[in-house]
Amino acid sequence: MPQRPVLDFWYDFASTYSYLAAMRIEPLAEAAGVDLRWRPFLLGPIFASHGWTSSPFNLYPSKGRYMWRDVAREAARLDLALTRPDPFPQNSLTVARLAIALREKGLAPAFTRAVFAAQFGEGRSISEIAVISDILRDLDVDVASTVSSAQGDPVKARLRAETEEARTRGIFGAPTFLTADGEMFWGNDRLEQALAWAAGERPAGLL
Repeated sequence: MPQRPVLDFWYDFASTYSYLAAMRIEPLAEAAGVDLRWRPFLLGPIFASHGWTSSPFNLYPSKGRYMWRDVAREAARLDLALTRPDPFPQNSLTVARLAIALREKGLAPAFTRAVFAAQFGEGRSISEIAVISDILRDLDVDVASTVSSAQGDPVKARLRAETEEARTRGIFGAPTFLTADGEMFWGNDRLEQALAWAAGERPAGLL
């Protein structure tokens, strides 16, 4: 059987548009015949390299107001709940480490969707251990051992490496989709185009 094309899905748990993409990407990828690699990373260090101390949606209020209205429209179109978490952006370090730790068990997609649903669907704090524990129990994994693994040096190093890889590959926001040939697509609204490119479809006249 020929190997299916692969699309890397880079996302930050504090990203609103990553929420929209994560909740719809799997059926679209399956329909396109594309496999996914879930790549959690941290935008904070990348923002810091640009001199930003927070999300640009906070630094530029007019952009932030537009973003929340745009996300509300898209969430309604996709029939997704939307509750603005307070504070925004949330501290996503622990859940990013957990997603890395859970990838070996094949649970990163389910964990990712559950975290996004808790945060942007219900407005819960994804840095609180009670919220994290509820999600892990729903996935039928041992809470204590999973959290311990996520706090270990190998997982911490892996997340730092993932974030550095994102930076060196020119990723500046989330979600970002990278195809096997290095083509980059940024934003939830580019998901379908990313999947089509990964599947071998190219716009006429584009090299």
